[in-house]
Amino acid sequence: MASPMARPAAPLTPVDAVVARMRALDTALPARDGVAVFNRVYLTVTEEVGRRLTAGEFPDPRAAGTLDARFAQRYLAAVDAADRDRRPPACWRPLFQLRRHPGVRPLQFALAGVNAHIGHDLALAVVDTCRMLGCEPAELEDEFDRVGELLVALEERVREDLMPGPDLLQIADPLTHLLGSWSLERARDAAWAAARALWALRYCAGIAEEFTERLDAAVGFAGRMLLTPLPG
Repeated sequence: MASPMARPAAPLTPVDAVVARMRALDTALPARDGVAVFNRVYLTVTEEVGRRLTAGEFPDPRAAGTLDARFAQRYLAAVDAADRDRRPPACWRPLFQLRRHPGVRPLQFALAGVNAHIGHDLALAVVDTCRMLGCEPAELEDEFDRVGELLVALEERVREDLMPGPDLLQIADPLTHLLGSWSLERARDAAWAAARALWALRYCAGIAEEFTERLDAAVGFAGRMLLTPLPG
């Protein structure tokens, strides 16, 4: 029987909730599944955001926590759509379509997930957060930059954990060319520009929708290129 003096468990924060969901996916998915590959590296970064929020390392913890949770929820919504045989956003479709392809290497799966999430989801998460908190994108710039620093760590972790070894340095390896074709820094800068554009268009629903659809399609095209099956 619990002690009457025992304190109730603290409620889950939005970041705690998305971390719990990603941990459940990590347990449920086969290790070689392409979505599982991305999920593992993204889970590590999201856990680090939660740790830094608890430690008070963000100037505005509410804004940072809201942005991180809204960001992660877009990825999890894509997972749910695929699981229910609905069409996820175009940026995520290549990863779900090729997640079990034997000719796609783990590093490609991870980078394709990063591409979809930053290239498309991050801009929309900024807009979601501004609407929820009643603020302008400029007021989130510090939090965006700090989360961005952790995303750089995500890319570094992807490369450290999934790099195939010294053969990568051989210029003839097609993976070398794929790695050189995509930049997290450029994707993050583009996401910030897209977020500001979408916020400026928030009262022009038709134009904003068209902008979002074209962004989604362009990011999906880049993801399909990143997942080009390669010889072993």
